[in-house]
Amino acid sequence: MSWWTRLCSLSGLLWGLDERDLDPDPLRQFQRWFRFAQRARCFWPTSFCLSTVGLNGRPSARMMLLKGADERGFVFYTHVVGRKAEELRRVPYAAMTFHWNELIRQVRIEGRVDPMPREEAEAYFATRSRGSQIGAWASHQSQPLESRAAFMARYREYQQQFRGRPVPLPPHWGGFRLVPDTYEFWQGRPYRLHDRFRYERTPDGRWIIQRLYP
Repeated sequence: MSWWTRLCSLSGLLWGLDERDLDPDPLRQFQRWFRFAQRARCFWPTSFCLSTVGLNGRPSARMMLLKGADERGFVFYTHVVGRKAEELRRVPYAAMTFHWNELIRQVRIEGRVDPMPREEAEAYFATRSRGSQIGAWASHQSQPLESRAAFMARYREYQQQFRGRPVPLPPHWGGFRLVPDTYEFWQGRPYRLHDRFRYERTPDGRWIIQRLYP
């Protein structure tokens, strides 16, 4: 842990999170904390846990990487025929949990999830490394796999197929955007006397902020 990260952690523990520190807009508050996590060199600050409702009604969760956050929502990309995509089609609501351990901070975001327009997915896919692009073609996400050797053979087949030309967006790959209706910001404090605030969107689009017991 760098001196900068240690200083950030100590500052959070000593000063906590006060109502007067909160931005009335939860997106701006998230962006403030996110940029701070990047400057503090937190390990993979874009990583978050995506929780969905499984097809059997049970919780279903996995780690993802955030690819965008603005007034339209929070963006992530994945296969659109795998387990998570099927769960989101059945119940188009999800929760995202960011945990920046070095800063003793956590953000929870809940809301509706919509498929991304294909042209936006194509634009993002074009920025990925060629190896990752080919990997997206080679994988049948969430389906049984005979062996690692079979997977690598498929990868080599697509390497050969796309040799010497751009790799197009696979029909089974795309993106989703979570549109928040609830945010929760949590700052760790000694003796588990943490600071915790929830933003909830009202029907007229305003945000109400409440302090919660930790």
